[in-house]
Amino acid sequence: MTDPTRPGPLDRATALSLLERADALFASGEEESAGSLYRRVFGHADPDVSAAALLGIGNVVYRSEGDAAALPVWQQAADLGETPSAYPAWRQVAAAQVRLGDLPAALRAYREAERRAPPEDRQEIASRLGWLSKETGDRRSARRYFARSRSAGPLPWLTYLIIAVTVGVSVTAWFAPNSNEIYAALAYTRAGVAAGEYWRLWTVTLLHFPFQQDPIFALMHLGFNMYALYLVGPIVEQLYGARLFGLIYLLAAAGGSVGTFVFGSGAEGVGASGAIFGLFGVLFAASRAHRPMVDRRSQAILGQVGFVIVFNLLLGFSLGGIIDNFAHLGGLVSGLWLGFILPPTGAPTLAGMWQRPGATAAVESTGGSPTLLRVLGVAALVVALVVGLLIGSDPSRPVAGGSAPPGSSAVVVLPRPDMLPG
Repeated sequence: MTDPTRPGPLDRATALSLLERADALFASGEEESAGSLYRRVFGHADPDVSAAALLGIGNVVYRSEGDAAALPVWQQAADLGETPSAYPAWRQVAAAQVRLGDLPAALRAYREAERRAPPEDRQEIASRLGWLSKETGDRRSARRYFARSRSAGPLPWLTYLIIAVTVGVSVTAWFAPNSNEIYAALAYTRAGVAAGEYWRLWTVTLLHFPFQQDPIFALMHLGFNMYALYLVGPIVEQLYGARLFGLIYLLAAAGGSVGTFVFGSGAEGVGASGAIFGLFGVLFAASRAHRPMVDRRSQAILGQVGFVIVFNLLLGFSLGGIIDNFAHLGGLVSGLWLGFILPPTGAPTLAGMWQRPGATAAVESTGGSPTLLRVLGVAALVVALVVGLLIGSDPSRPVAGGSAPPGSSAVVVLPRPDMLPG
């Protein structure tokens, strides 16, 4: 009953079985065999079955002949009505129109796809509609679609949790009767890290300049850092998801601490901006390497990330003593590396949004493993941090100058905050 060479009409069970075989053949790269099965099923009396066969034929044609030949086949599958294949068919039509340069037609196709999109895909479709609307000059529609995309996204709860915990610990350390003990336990100290107290690489981010020493600077230190985290943290969390954002924040914090441990001369320090500089580095690298599609507010911030980085580095080195420049640089380099090797997982990118049909399967079938490469990239950063700890712990190593003295702080300053919607 499942012999594709057998003449005559196919019953529904046989047709579905042949479609399943065709999908497996296509995924393994055997397009010609898959195409024969899809064509055998095409024309079935059930529109759902026939549309699925047409969708498969379009994918096979695309592999061999490209967009122009595949587009009418996908369009035919989409025009068969409200079948389970209508949504993926409209998406293929839209992506093909983009690659062929017909953006108005792509907009119409994506609107059809949006009507049929499952809940988990609606944010992505809204983002694509926003970008296409912007490219075609319809900025009002672009703002509407980007707002729809933003409202569909999850709450950046981890960013807000980190801010709450950091503010809570910093304020407690300011006014608690045992304030000195809190600073002694959690602050970065060169002697402590050299002695194996590696938790200080991260707990340093929870403390800020002592209130009793200079109340105005203490408030500015905490306020600037938390405002910076409030601006950039949700964007990174939106792009990468909460779990990966947490890993990025921890690695950037460690990078900042190891940077000052290896290259700085300060005996102790407090502040979260090593980690925050890492987030700036992630956004700078990811926005250029992967070009994520984000809403208008996030795009405005991304446009200023490079300026903010340069401004803060120049400010830090001009002020000298009070700013821990090597913490900034360590966090920044860690973030740049992570942003380069880790493509965003929580938002579509211009590098991948028009991905060809079956491209993922093709990569896997040739033995490539992007996930493995990304894991190795993160592991390389971890190894670099460990090597830095070993170098910094060498008692015979001369300590470089130019970082910050005991009690120094790391501060992020945001120039022209009026230009950063918040």
